[in-house]
Amino acid sequence: MADQTRTHQDIIIRDSRSTLDRDHPKKGGQMVKVATGVAAGGSLLVLSGLTLAGTVIALAVATPLLIIFSPVLVPAVITVVLIITGFLASGGFGIAAITAFSWLYRHMTGSGSDQKIESARMKVGSRGHDTKYGQHNIGVHQQHQQASS
Repeated sequence: MADQTRTHQDIIIRDSRSTLDRDHPKKGGQMVKVATGVAAGGSLLVLSGLTLAGTVIALAVATPLLIIFSPVLVPAVITVVLIITGFLASGGFGIAAITAFSWLYRHMTGSGSDQKIESARMKVGSRGHDTKYGQHNIGVHQQHQQASS
């Protein structure tokens, strides 16, 4: 029986030890984390350096070619950009037209789009009403619970 009884001081010492263990992890775990971080960081740093070196070499090789061919490349780039922009705009306008015709067809055939819009409007309105008056009702409900207990 005497072994099972603990003093207040024993409980405080036990709790402080568990808190210290949580605040300061084991040294072995820290070493593994540091080694993993150094390995990952070092390899990424080497990869970054190689990429930078490759970019500088490619720029040094390509600069004379760009200067020589610039009278041809600049108009070609402008032409390609205009063509791509035209195709993207054409596709966007086509999608917008298909959407408009689809909405018009659904509206003319009466496939329930008006009911869906009206239902959504009513749901939003009821949610707003619940939000407006809900906080007051919650406070009243809590006061009743406190009064009854």
